[in-house]
Amino acid sequence: MYHDLQVNQALDRETISSFLLLIEALDGGIPPLKGELWVNITILDVNDNEPIFSQSKYFGTVLENATLGTPILQVTATDLDEGLSGQVVYSLPRKPSQIESSSFFGINKNTGWIYLLKPLDFESKEIHELVVTAQDSGFQPLQTSAFVSIRVIDVNDNQPSISLLFLTESAKPEIPENAKIGDLVARISINDPDSKDSLLSDSSSNTGFRVSLSGDEGHFKLKTTDSIVYLIVVTSPLDRETKSKFTLRVTATDQGSPPLNTSTVFDLNILDVNDNPPYFNSSVFYATLSEMADPGTSVFQMQAYDLDIDSRITYSLDTHNSKSSSSSWFSIDSATGLITTKSQVDCETESSPKLIVTANDGSLTSATATLIVTISDINDNEPIFDHSFYNATVREDEPVGTCILRVSASDPDCGVNALVNYTLMLIKPPKSQPLIISYGHDQDFKINPTTGELCIARPLDFETKSFYAIPVLATDRGE
Repeated sequence: MYHDLQVNQALDRETISSFLLLIEALDGGIPPLKGELWVNITILDVNDNEPIFSQSKYFGTVLENATLGTPILQVTATDLDEGLSGQVVYSLPRKPSQIESSSFFGINKNTGWIYLLKPLDFESKEIHELVVTAQDSGFQPLQTSAFVSIRVIDVNDNQPSISLLFLTESAKPEIPENAKIGDLVARISINDPDSKDSLLSDSSSNTGFRVSLSGDEGHFKLKTTDSIVYLIVVTSPLDRETKSKFTLRVTATDQGSPPLNTSTVFDLNILDVNDNPPYFNSSVFYATLSEMADPGTSVFQMQAYDLDIDSRITYSLDTHNSKSSSSSWFSIDSATGLITTKSQVDCETESSPKLIVTANDGSLTSATATLIVTISDINDNEPIFDHSFYNATVREDEPVGTCILRVSASDPDCGVNALVNYTLMLIKPPKSQPLIISYGHDQDFKINPTTGELCIARPLDFETKSFYAIPVLATDRGE
């Protein structure tokens, strides 16, 4: 007689892996006799359990400058099955949505350690989300997944960046020399792609930057309220004529460890304003002009200077306060300062006319200088006596040297040409005149060539000569 041993309910090796059964057989006698049989049943494993992760989501951190191969975190999964069905291998599937992040990491298929495969950059991506798969090695393998979140810890590997925005009227690196103290030159924005945490060197630090300005020579400074945006402002008067350009350097240093810095350099041009009057390099100038000069003859080139650039100086002659007729003799080119004759000049009218020249650059101030023109005379006039006949009486006993009269002649020329010399002329008397009349001085008289005084040269004798007709010649000193 045979009996079958049947399974009454589902078996689970992972719950009970074996059974030890006692089978009894009884006969129908009185008293019945029995036999016993021990049966050991071992439950064979089948791959009916998938791997189970120790947690549904894992979190890890890694420095962005970590070297390749650096282990980051370990995931673990267990499988209740035995044998190959209980052996778990790990992998990082390359899903389209996570292919960018998963390409940075690898996983040890046996240990579950996730390690760095490619260099990281915090500024490009801070959080990497991965899916890790655990799969058993049994026939018709089973698998399960878990999420991994890896946060990249920033390190100070980026220099600060500086952005300049010029706040001048032209929006260029230039400012007028009459800028007021406090006027704005530029706005500086500081940015650092590193995270704030990486810029904190200790718990007491703030997240700002150290910004410095050099090359300002005390004329500019930095102002800020938040250590991120800075303003360059004017702090002292500017003078283009003293310094026309400043080379400014702005340096920004972050507070990371180690601190990194960057600099930007720009030239700030100082624009000219008309704040300097023109000037002559002398208050008096001299020129010489021939009396025979034609109208339009160049007399003198006046030259005024101005420290301002691109200044346009105009010249003029001040004739309003001059009562001299010579003021109409000259003209000046307003642009070049060249003085020329406008009409014929006359030394006899005025031998050294004075011209007042004014230079103006368009501002409220001007400069003046005097030009003294010496007219070179042409000897075109002869001396003229005050009288055509002089009469004098002298006693015969007057001593030698006595001056009896003075003749005077004038010459309308000027300079040397106007100086007169006097001489006595010797002429023969007419035959009809009596001998007592002398038409020559016969050295009885002499004349002072400069003063024109006629004086006795030797003793006189009435009985010998009682009348003298003495011609006097006036000669100028011209050529």
